[in-house]
Amino acid sequence: MAEDKCGVAGCNEPAVKSYSRETVEKAGLKAAEEKGKRMHLCKEHNKQFKKATKEERKLESLGR
Repeated sequence: MAEDKCGVAGCNEPAVKSYSRETVEKAGLKAAEEKGKRMHLCKEHNKQFKKATKEERKLESLGR
């Protein structure tokens, strides 16, 4: 089984999590490829994504 690589431009680290491409791009991370609905992120870019979307995720959980 092939291991997925991080989908951020210029990064070749192994992926640990994947999110929708639209959400990741709104968070400010630039995709290496233009295809696909999901984007895999390495540990470091996952941390950046979570930090960038912290407020949005908090508001979403309060609305439940």
